[in-house]
Amino acid sequence: MANESVFATIKGKLLPHAGAVNHEDAQAYSLTPQQALAQLASTGTFNATFYADAREQLDEVLKLAWQVEPEFLAKIAVHAYESGYMKDMPALLLAVLSMMEGNGFGRAFRRIVKNGKMLRNFVQVMRSGATGRKSLGTRPKRLVLEWLEQASDAEIMRAAVGNDPSLADVVKMVHPKPKSASRAALYGYLIGKPHNVLALPEVVKAFEAFKRDPSLPVPEVPFQMLTSLPLTKAHWVQIAENASWQMLRQNLNTFARNDVFEVEGFAERLAARLRDPNEVRRSRVFPYQLMVAFNTVDAGVPEVVRGALQDAMEIALANVPSIEGRVVVCPDVSGSMSSPATGYRKGSTSVVRCIDVAALVAAALLRRNPTARVLPFENDVVDVRLNARDTVMTNAQKLAAIGGGGTNCSAPLARLVSERAKVDLVVFISDNQSWVDSTGHPHQGTATMQQWQKLKAINPGAKLVCIDIQPYTTVQAKPNADVLNVGGFSDRVFDVIGTMLSSKSDPDHWVRTIEALRL
Repeated sequence: MANESVFATIKGKLLPHAGAVNHEDAQAYSLTPQQALAQLASTGTFNATFYADAREQLDEVLKLAWQVEPEFLAKIAVHAYESGYMKDMPALLLAVLSMMEGNGFGRAFRRIVKNGKMLRNFVQVMRSGATGRKSLGTRPKRLVLEWLEQASDAEIMRAAVGNDPSLADVVKMVHPKPKSASRAALYGYLIGKPHNVLALPEVVKAFEAFKRDPSLPVPEVPFQMLTSLPLTKAHWVQIAENASWQMLRQNLNTFARNDVFEVEGFAERLAARLRDPNEVRRSRVFPYQLMVAFNTVDAGVPEVVRGALQDAMEIALANVPSIEGRVVVCPDVSGSMSSPATGYRKGSTSVVRCIDVAALVAAALLRRNPTARVLPFENDVVDVRLNARDTVMTNAQKLAAIGGGGTNCSAPLARLVSERAKVDLVVFISDNQSWVDSTGHPHQGTATMQQWQKLKAINPGAKLVCIDIQPYTTVQAKPNADVLNVGGFSDRVFDVIGTMLSSKSDPDHWVRTIEALRL
């Protein structure tokens, strides 16, 4: 008699062969180059993660970039920037595009390089040699010059903050030909060359005057240019009033230390800006960044400002879909999820962990779908009681406090199967590195797909969405008409889920979403 441990009868239709292994050497499914690049572009920050180092990410991205069409590469670069809110990844993809034929590079460059930070990111990637060349080349140089020519004086001053490279380095590299005496003076000022002081733009004159006489009004320059000066409380109030929305969010504790909230009515004015819907949307803030701001504000920050951060969170999550039917949300709370969401980077590692992002997504879905069921998992499902009426912040904190254990992505599905539960949508938020449930037999598929097949037998119309928040290229559920794998941790992931649920079944819905982007 044949050995049944090897030749056991598999009930239901034959599952797809799990021919890949993940970083735990457990069965997994590999993605197509388009799918894998979409995953990496939405989650890769080129910092070390729990399972992979920065160099591995870079090598994988470069390999995949040359396996897709230039037009798709251009679209994925724009998608990573505009929908994924990424910075280094779009700059790298632009650098690769600059060596390919076609006009995708120019069209993508103008969509991505919107500010001085992105300009400097792009130049740094180009001159690093990471893509095989260390000079800009004709096309990139022309577009860098175009950006410099079209940028306002204020944009140039904002771009002057930062190094490696500095804007002065960029100017020296491309040798712009100024079209006005004012711009010629500004370039000379930036690179430390002789220039006509009288021709300098007004913003520079105001900055230099303020350095000589701090009794003058605070100039509208990046506050990083001012912090080395002897600033008073009145100065800090002016800085806060002139600040961008993101700068406000990032420096609440700084403002508190400099007593700006002691000014009558100022806390209320600042809170009004923080909760302004237009400013929140325009800022392109990650929802998890608001959670960080809320969790790290000092006691000196007034309650009205803390409340405004919660209001901003609700606005930032406004596109979380309200889903008809029975929803189950499965956040991964295993040990690997304790790693930083954007990876380890010496001196600037994010305090936000993958588990924080997973908890936030789960809490947001629960808030918009009060009847949803939340099944956190590690080695097995972790029972937790949540109140859908609580704020997103409160429920996210409860989920993020669990943590630990191995990764078993099939556990929530197995729980639902054992209950013969009725479900319409199951959403996973994980790093996809399941290993506790490894079958050891690739031809039998992953345990996740085995349990999903059983659940589908009970719920033929059910759909599965797996949100991956780490830059790896394998998945536990093979993309199919009823299975969507999507990567990222911006709120735009919810848009993809919403369109997937409202559209006809498409086994490659996420790639189609990117392909539909118009450059």
